[in-house]
Amino acid sequence: MGARKHIAAEKLKEARKNQYFAKLNGVPSSPRKMRYVVDTIRGMEVNRALAVLRFSKKQAAADVEKLLRSAIANWEAKNERKADDGELFVSKVFVDEGVTMKRMRPAPQGRGYRIRKRSNHVTLFVDAKTNDDKQ
Repeated sequence: MGARKHIAAEKLKEARKNQYFAKLNGVPSSPRKMRYVVDTIRGMEVNRALAVLRFSKKQAAADVEKLLRSAIANWEAKNERKADDGELFVSKVFVDEGVTMKRMRPAPQGRGYRIRKRSNHVTLFVDAKTNDDKQ
């Protein structure tokens, strides 16, 4: 790795020290379906977001709930204390497209229809309301 890349990587590493996030890579559902679930919790307080995800009928909600619990645990581990009620909120969450597996399905008259099995990557950031007041 060159010096310039090394310096940039160190800056990114330093900036990530005060960010609390969790990533979920390779979720086997389409990014469009995942974004629908993620949009419902963006900006919410974490306890409310967990309740919304818990009672959602969407299958992707279970994956996002697990990810949110992981992000909360990451915040608690970095700050070495439990989060108070109403302290944390979902500051940023986004869904990126993952790999697409291409499959063929037999079709009439010797043809084959293409099936695209999509996947996605979800990144979820949590932050404390007290940190937001300082800035």
